[in-house]
Amino acid sequence: MALHKGTDDRTGASERGFSVNPFYGEADPLGGMASEPPRHALPDGPMAPHAAYQFVHDELMLDGNSRLNLATFVTTWMEPQAGVLMADCRDKNMIDKDEYPRTAELEKRCVRMLADLWHAPDPASVVGCSTTGSSEACMLAGMAFKRRWALANADRYPSAARPNLVMGANVQVCWEKFCNFWEVEARLLPMEGDRFHLDPTGAAALCDENTIGVVAVLGSTFDGSYEPVADICAALDDLQERTGLDIPVHVDGASGAMVAPFLDEELVWDFRLPRVASVNTSGHKYGLVYPGVGWALWRDAAALPEELVFRVNYLGGDMPTFALNFSRPGAQVAAQYYTFLRLGREGYRAVQQNTRDVARTLADRIEALGDFRLLTRGDELPVFAFTTADDITGYDVFDVSRRLRERGWLVPAYTFPANREDLSVLRVVCRNGFSLDLAELFLDDLGTLLPELRRQPGPLDRPQAVATAFHH
Repeated sequence: MALHKGTDDRTGASERGFSVNPFYGEADPLGGMASEPPRHALPDGPMAPHAAYQFVHDELMLDGNSRLNLATFVTTWMEPQAGVLMADCRDKNMIDKDEYPRTAELEKRCVRMLADLWHAPDPASVVGCSTTGSSEACMLAGMAFKRRWALANADRYPSAARPNLVMGANVQVCWEKFCNFWEVEARLLPMEGDRFHLDPTGAAALCDENTIGVVAVLGSTFDGSYEPVADICAALDDLQERTGLDIPVHVDGASGAMVAPFLDEELVWDFRLPRVASVNTSGHKYGLVYPGVGWALWRDAAALPEELVFRVNYLGGDMPTFALNFSRPGAQVAAQYYTFLRLGREGYRAVQQNTRDVARTLADRIEALGDFRLLTRGDELPVFAFTTADDITGYDVFDVSRRLRERGWLVPAYTFPANREDLSVLRVVCRNGFSLDLAELFLDDLGTLLPELRRQPGPLDRPQAVATAFHH
């Protein structure tokens, strides 16, 4: 008896062959070498995978080197094991809680860990979720503020009252987007003199019966400084005693909420303050995870109106969700849990301390050059801002930024917002992976270009659009 027997199909199906996905093999391998594909329309046919890769790879070589990007707060280095773990999870859709229950469980564990880290009175009662980053987390916190206020003022809203949100002019642009998208008045306290962020007196003065909340920033993107969260809460406590207005506070800890718990343990800024209703952070900043992942936590269920929470079936049970985005990969949540396990409190403390040490050393060395004046020194966030000294007239911060870019360093130059548009600065963000050795190389390049800049007769002309506030 034959081991294999052909089909006796009399319908002609045996002659059809198989349908093959073009990705399964090389199609016309020479085609990718002989012609250039269109840039703004789909090609007519497939291309060999190695050719497609090379086209994309070659264009991406013109991007800046992320490790030399001193503008971004976003993590640019992780361990190889974390990269492998993220590759394992990149095809898992976070929204499918019942299909990926262990990923959902890791998300819950991360929320509980952060609640404990931020001194929630009862970490088990904290409501929280992962997000695509702090921008989404801030949107969610703002939505919760507005809905809580609307429920408490149902007799006046929307016909007779317009809600407002109080914050400093230094807030990240996502807060201005929130106010625009959700029709909330943005009450921004301008900068004055050497005050570059929100202060307690100014915050309380801007509040009224239509204020849905106050945003305090733990780590300003403009200069790396912490806003005085405890003092702001105390001023609002006093306001409530005088007027009866009970204004909640959200702490935008995009960066600082993953620095202060390890390096500034005595600083009270989190859920230890009863007025703090919610906190957010970026896991992909000083949480030490590749982008994009953020976290939003509310003190308890009372801080997040139930009508904003959606319920999904989770292994036959109930899983509350609150998010703007829907489908997104579970890889970053897995990587965040990996990093929490990998480092623990002492590991995070060591990493953040080293980063702060690099920032403070670099700031001191730049000040010693004599051409610059420091606004901050990297002793809160590992971030500092500096401008040219008063006697420097041959060049400005925009010239320095441009010349550093020629050597591969990306250092943002920008003007401050109202009322300090007269102040233009450079800002350096030190992250894990930016070592003291790299800082020395940066100083070498900065020192090399200074003699040339000093010989300029004056700052070079630049388009007005360049001298705008930098929000990241």
